[in-house]
Amino acid sequence: MKIHEYQAKEILAKYNVPVPRGKVAYSVAEAEAIAKELGGSVVVKAQIHAGGRGKGGGVKVAKDANEAAVIAEKILGMTLITHQTGPEGRLVQRLLVEETLPIDKELYLGIVLDRGTGKIIFMASAAGGMDIEEVAAHNPEAILKEVIDPGIGLQPYQARKLAFGIGIPSVAINGAVHAIMALSKACMEMDASLAEINPFILTKDNKVYALDAKIGFDDNALFRHKDVVELRDVNEEDPLEVEASKFGLNYIKLDGNIACMVNGAGLAMATMDIIKYAGGTPANFLDVGGGASAEQVKNAFRILLGDPSVKAVLINIFGGILRCDTLASGVVAAARDLGISVPIVIRMEGTNVKEGQLILKESGFNFIVADGMKDAAEKVVAAAGGSN
Repeated sequence: MKIHEYQAKEILAKYNVPVPRGKVAYSVAEAEAIAKELGGSVVVKAQIHAGGRGKGGGVKVAKDANEAAVIAEKILGMTLITHQTGPEGRLVQRLLVEETLPIDKELYLGIVLDRGTGKIIFMASAAGGMDIEEVAAHNPEAILKEVIDPGIGLQPYQARKLAFGIGIPSVAINGAVHAIMALSKACMEMDASLAEINPFILTKDNKVYALDAKIGFDDNALFRHKDVVELRDVNEEDPLEVEASKFGLNYIKLDGNIACMVNGAGLAMATMDIIKYAGGTPANFLDVGGGASAEQVKNAFRILLGDPSVKAVLINIFGGILRCDTLASGVVAAARDLGISVPIVIRMEGTNVKEGQLILKESGFNFIVADGMKDAAEKVVAAAGGSN
């Protein structure tokens, strides 16, 4: 789950990470009032779940409250397009208005799970204000890394090593170490899957601030953080993904035209891989779960077909807890109730597979039954119009 920058800063402030003074505004009048309260020059920042807002025209500096109001009127309600939103962009419905600061250096701090090593890594770089992916690709030695032991957390000596390593002067080291330790504590205690400050700035008077902030949360740990769940902004999420979450379905929309319905995350990943291997492109990741009912299967179909780009559907089920006959019943019910018109390729193995195949055969629908995953992938790619 993602949250907005202003929400991330509110969380970091509770852990004593220094952040600029500022407030969220939902209207031009609120933005002007906040700017007056802050006094002097302010920055007006669009709040969407995407990076690159400044390049897209969503971050502007105003010299006073009057100019802040003019800028707020332009940004509020605009469709902001960045390299992370895609061409459709995102509608700006709220702004963060905060004080400007005398920036001397722009740095980077971030915490992420390194899937290659299976460890939590604290990253720091003097190349702040840039996309960290670009830095990693073209200048990887510019990124310093320290492993966080989840049992004891980031240690002060590690924080000092990072702070000196990214060029923090001695006079500002204590403040930087404090901020680094606080960011690490916030990330660990809040079960964040990502915590990033870019840029982490050093001011001309040798103070440090989180000028921007991004936090993503592990959905599996949200039951421990009811207050975080309340921060969810469904307007920033794909409508199909929001709908799927209502039925306990793990759905992520992708850019292809072959819809996938699978039980089990590992099998779902393998299914997408084999579709690509056969020359197709998956339209989604969808794990209906091990214990899905016929009703859930029907809801899954409705969500899959809500994507207008879908040209064919591949159902790949290993019948364990979800029996093949239960799946087949759900597929047939969905075909009848939803008026499915796209080709459906089905590969089933496991519990009650023969019963499931009989249900499909006697349904009156022209389902395409596959013999194995490779055969299924080839058939669904052909049904969708061939390889890309």
